[in-house]
Amino acid sequence: MINLAPAKITLALTMQYNFDEIADRSNTACVKYDLRRFFFGNEEVIPMWVADMDFRTPDFILKAIRERAQHEILGYSIRPDSYFTSLINWLKRRHNWEIQREWTAFSPGIVPALNMAVLAFSKRRDKIIIQPPVYFPFFDAVKNHGRKLVYNQLIMDKGRYRMDYKDLERLCSNGARMLILSNPHNPAGNTWTRVELQRMADICLKYNVLMISDEIHSDLVNRGYKHTVLASLSPEVEANTVTMIAPSKTFNLAGMATSTVIISNPVLMKRFHRVLDSLHIEMGNLFGNVAAEAAYTHGDAWLEQLLDYIDGNIHALIEFAGNHLPQVKVIRPEATYMAWLDFNLTGMTDAELKKFMIEEAGLGLNEGVQFGPGGEGYMRMNLACPRPVLMKALEQLNHAMGKRMAEG
Repeated sequence: MINLAPAKITLALTMQYNFDEIADRSNTACVKYDLRRFFFGNEEVIPMWVADMDFRTPDFILKAIRERAQHEILGYSIRPDSYFTSLINWLKRRHNWEIQREWTAFSPGIVPALNMAVLAFSKRRDKIIIQPPVYFPFFDAVKNHGRKLVYNQLIMDKGRYRMDYKDLERLCSNGARMLILSNPHNPAGNTWTRVELQRMADICLKYNVLMISDEIHSDLVNRGYKHTVLASLSPEVEANTVTMIAPSKTFNLAGMATSTVIISNPVLMKRFHRVLDSLHIEMGNLFGNVAAEAAYTHGDAWLEQLLDYIDGNIHALIEFAGNHLPQVKVIRPEATYMAWLDFNLTGMTDAELKKFMIEEAGLGLNEGVQFGPGGEGYMRMNLACPRPVLMKALEQLNHAMGKRMAEG
């Protein structure tokens, strides 16, 4: 019998993916498209808001799902050894971070994991630090459980956010129990450097502040930049860090509800499992398990092509804005497929900016104020779309801006 495995591997490595292809997602119960009227009052806007991609989920993932679906019983399912092997190998291969299977716990998503971490590692009225402007579910994960939200606001400095370490130390010394970090940063796309993370971690270790690191965008690091896993800094940092990852952003699997929480400290893991077990959600989703394993096993070549395409979209945005949109400052994303756009030079209020985007530019973006203090005058744009769609959106924005300026 001829062994076809080598040929299949070669095909996977050389296959070229078409990210210019436009897939119609309307009427598929899709949040991004089918809730446009609900969120924007207009179902015709180009949706560039919620953080999923308009690229087809990779073929090797769909194949794995279809093969499993051929079995006619979809009963209770476990994550097999091959699932954990794929996850561990992916983190070693992509991020040079070695973990152990017993460090991992399941979560249906990063946001549920954040909420479970708050419940597991803090008490009512405890102070929890977040760094706005930042991914808005961080706010509710703290407030909804009776904890006190405290801000270590990021500082915009020459087109890039930096941390306010002096203020961070003040908050830590005043009794904060936990810090929730966005790494890479959402919405601005910072890839926090090793030096930046070490300085932050040193302060947290000094005052025994637990670090929760949301690293869901860690695979989506743009060309010329590097992601640093917070827990990889040192054994001391690793023991005081809870890391959260998922294949959902990387491979467009948000609907599969499959994430991983990584905790090397057995005492912290026991506390996290106590909450996880109490909610009876550890089993997860059969197809999510299959999809994640396929992604982490076969996803390297596809991801490299995706990163090249997103890099092209970033350059297209920066070039277009530089040539046609002098009122808009693009904060170049070092990671993620989101762009943080500064409209403060337009003089519009946040309410005016929202109305302008929907009614005049025909675009559905995230309002900067959703991300908390520091988000005023900003909009977040999703660049994970075919380039023709991006260029159409930019042309609409340019036309609307020109018309507004002409009308005075």
